[in-house]
Amino acid sequence: MASEECISFPVIGEPAPDFEAETTHGPMKLSSLKGKWVVLFSHPADFTPVCTTEFMAFTAINDDLKALNAQLVGLSVDSVSAHLAWVHAVKEKMGVQIPFPIIADLTMKVSHLYGMIHKGQSSTAAIRTVFFIDDKGIMRAMLYYPMQNGRYMPEIIRLLKALQTSDKYKVATPANWQPGDKVVVPAPKTAAEMEKRLSEGYECKDWYLCFKKI
Repeated sequence: MASEECISFPVIGEPAPDFEAETTHGPMKLSSLKGKWVVLFSHPADFTPVCTTEFMAFTAINDDLKALNAQLVGLSVDSVSAHLAWVHAVKEKMGVQIPFPIIADLTMKVSHLYGMIHKGQSSTAAIRTVFFIDDKGIMRAMLYYPMQNGRYMPEIIRLLKALQTSDKYKVATPANWQPGDKVVVPAPKTAAEMEKRLSEGYECKDWYLCFKKI
């Protein structure tokens, strides 16, 4: 019996798999971007309707990501030539200049390394994924979308801000959190911490659930 194909997936909290690839901005090595956050996303194919709307939408948030010390990087299994032709067409027809690099992954090396090929959708095209890699090269979050549905850009900005807020203040963020909202204080680990918690000025709903402003 032939062995099943081994499919790898990155793991939250572990180093993001390193790779070298050709892009529309020249050769790129992921590890060379350490010191910046990286928002790596894949799309199924160039010259397709939903992907075109997404690339214009990603372009619209590119400056917001840069302000958060994040580099946006796109990817599909198309060639550099196809990417360049599409970038030119988007500028010519839509009036939008795509400012970030797009990885050419014809061999699907990066797509397989990051688990972007889901055979339930396609064996030759990447689904819509978004990977959040921190400035130390650690995988922090992953979002997966089917080919038919475009991504919601405000959630990408919100999640990046949530991750950075958690790092800076050593807190968690509750459901539906938006920048400026109260954050969740880590739960106490001992009985003494639990008793102390109630006198520390937090807004506590119970001993394990306390909020504060930052």
